[in-house]
Amino acid sequence: MKETKQASGSPEAQAVVREMMAAFEAFKGANDARLGEIEKKAAADVLLEEKVARIDQAVAAAQARLDRVMSQNRRPAIGGEPVEPVSAPEAKAAWDGYLKTGHSPQLAGALEVKAGLSAGPTSGGYVAPYETERAIERRLMAASPMREIATVRTVAAGVFRKPVSTAGVACGWVAETEARPETDPATLALLEFPSADLYANPAATQALLDDAMVDLDEWLAAEVEDAFAAQETQAFVNGDGVNKPKGFLAYPTVADAGQQWGQIGYVASGAAGGFAADSPTDRLIDLIYAPKAQYRPNGRFVMNRKTVSAVRKFKDADGNYVWQPATRLGETASLLGYPVTEIETMPDVAANSLSIAFGDFQRGYLIVDRAGVRVLRDPYSAKPYVLFYTTKRVGGGVQNFDAIKVMRFAAT
Repeated sequence: MKETKQASGSPEAQAVVREMMAAFEAFKGANDARLGEIEKKAAADVLLEEKVARIDQAVAAAQARLDRVMSQNRRPAIGGEPVEPVSAPEAKAAWDGYLKTGHSPQLAGALEVKAGLSAGPTSGGYVAPYETERAIERRLMAASPMREIATVRTVAAGVFRKPVSTAGVACGWVAETEARPETDPATLALLEFPSADLYANPAATQALLDDAMVDLDEWLAAEVEDAFAAQETQAFVNGDGVNKPKGFLAYPTVADAGQQWGQIGYVASGAAGGFAADSPTDRLIDLIYAPKAQYRPNGRFVMNRKTVSAVRKFKDADGNYVWQPATRLGETASLLGYPVTEIETMPDVAANSLSIAFGDFQRGYLIVDRAGVRVLRDPYSAKPYVLFYTTKRVGGGVQNFDAIKVMRFAAT
């Protein structure tokens, strides 16, 4: 085992990193033995196959624990200190009063005047203050893998429109005193990213709301975090764009050689519903080099854990495993030297599935958050619990079709 740098962070995180490295070393030994059996007998012993599968599950579990620890370290504590500048004390008190006790004329005036919040005349509820919105955004950034790798923009309008040049801007060389001939006009396209309502309805007891030690902003953010993150991630990958973001797998896909603007180019895996029998790593290398050079420095793989389990067994021509675990906190596992982001909503490997993506997602995918989180307090629908109907508006879609490529599990 090669020497690695000491991980920094909590003792729990360091222990998980050590567990990950030990599990991967055990996996390599067992898988090498399995491959040796296949070479000698054309098939591996059943018990050896089961051993490899068990250790592979242990590696995946350790990776999941490491991801969870890292995500928790990035999240603010419910009782912690605020990291953003807080509003005037009257505004904070008015908002907390609304969450604790509900609507009153005096409270409405305090919320709208002192906190600068708006009450919806038809939908009810109030637009949450800046601190609450930021608390939700921080937690979503830590919990949503797509938010970690894509570009996130906050807008005020319901639809964000972005003009883009589909063929680049023409330019040329001239001497200092030469005339500047007119260049060909750029071919422009207007991309639209409409935002759609995403909602959750967390419940609380009145005793929790009355607890002075509970930061209600962080409590509300923690309650909606999992629901929002799961729905968002599904939409950012597979959403059809109807009342939800459009996922990068929902766009038309064509063989990369014939890819045009508005389409996602694919590289074939070499076999229907699986990897090529010979040199499957070569197809992964083809996928890496499908995007242009400017997109590779920030490139990364995206796949689900079942696909990670499959590529973890691959070796290069020198017999080295192409998948490597994270050796330090703050890093992720890598495949052929590029980071791997696990997103469970990526499809499993099947015939014609698009189970692996590679590219610069920061340049390729745009997430649009419309400013404003609305909260409606409902103490009646689920007595004795108090419900908080919470909505935010989110959009998303591909903003650069050259930056993301996918692997199609087909022969061609």
